[in-house]
Amino acid sequence: MNETELREQICLLAKSLFDRGLTHGSTGNISARTGDGGLLVSPTGTSFGRLDPGHLSRFDANGVLIAGDPPTKEMPLHSAFYDTRSKAGAVVHLHSCHSVALSMMPDVDEDNFLPPLTPYAIMLLGKVKLLPFFLPGDPAMGAAVRGLAGKRSAVMLANHGPVVAGKDVAAACNAIEELEETARLAMMLRGVEARALSGGQVRKIVTKFDVEWDE
Repeated sequence: MNETELREQICLLAKSLFDRGLTHGSTGNISARTGDGGLLVSPTGTSFGRLDPGHLSRFDANGVLIAGDPPTKEMPLHSAFYDTRSKAGAVVHLHSCHSVALSMMPDVDEDNFLPPLTPYAIMLLGKVKLLPFFLPGDPAMGAAVRGLAGKRSAVMLANHGPVVAGKDVAAACNAIEELEETARLAMMLRGVEARALSGGQVRKIVTKFDVEWDE
């Protein structure tokens, strides 16, 4: 995929997320690796529903902004994933409703944020780490991701939103959608004795699909 196609794909997938209510207003940000090792990043203050391929922030392989509009203030989050996960080709951050709601629940497992309700979140995300609340744009968010040493492809920022790294833009978007859908299921099932997957079933999924699963 050339850079023109990548720019168009970023904007197309971002609009799809926006149109389905997975982020709103000017919330959320998205980035992807270019063929020369640089980055394309959604600009600050822009809406996922109206991204312009020609105005995406363009960084070179040294992390220097060389073209486009000023980038999202959440660049430390994106940089932390790229620097610690060599397989990361894209990063997406949303303010999706159900995952944010689940992050506020007092009994959520900080080390394994999503309950094992279906195989798909396990397959696409592995364990999701719940990070504490940070002020928007705080570089400490990036430091917290770096502290995971590349062991997680997804984190949940408490009272804020999920951040997911994937091999490419499509994979990252698919994974963050699965995160939100699993959180929606979890919120729907609160107060109900639902039959979640057993520990044995989770281990079989992890083994069969070669999932990164930090025990």
